[in-house]
Amino acid sequence: MKERPILFSGPMVRAILEGRKTQTRRVVKRQGDMEFDPADPHFGPYWLSYATEADGEDAKVRCPYGVPGDRLWVRETFAENAGTAGGIVYRADVGDSCHGVARLDLKCQEWTHHVDRWRPSIFMPRRFSRILLEITGVRVERLQDISDDDCRAEGYDRSHAFPREWFARLWASINGPGSWAANPWVWVVSFRRVEAK
Repeated sequence: MKERPILFSGPMVRAILEGRKTQTRRVVKRQGDMEFDPADPHFGPYWLSYATEADGEDAKVRCPYGVPGDRLWVRETFAENAGTAGGIVYRADVGDSCHGVARLDLKCQEWTHHVDRWRPSIFMPRRFSRILLEITGVRVERLQDISDDDCRAEGYDRSHAFPREWFARLWASINGPGSWAANPWVWVVSFRRVEAK
């Protein structure tokens, strides 16, 4: 079993904590002129076979997120609490639009929580991570092949009438304009939350 870090945005962290998110899609990094046959039994779900552009030889790439049984520790936007309560403050807990946190305890007139500056998730050390995920499945598919059930597993918040429309907007907000229309190959990683030890 291996452990690797993975980044999630504030809304997706909240979806994991609420039990709504049990799946994530990540773009397969293209290497040469990649051709992939999902039915090819030679490589299985954790490998992509592709032809290199230079010489046309077959090559393969392993899923960088792991295989079932491996674990992912979540990196999220955080800050060390400068208030008297100490510890870590997670931006997902106070909202993405919040620029800082200040909480005064009126009984003792002390600032229990105080955040001057958020630190980007990429800089979160393992010891501050509060979410540990165990991979339960890995597969490869085209982004737009996502089903309504998979949209729900991606954290669909029911504020939109159509799950696929919600996911397409979410994808574009994370990956930029035109990223949904590009319909890339994606790793589909299913997971369950486990208690950190």
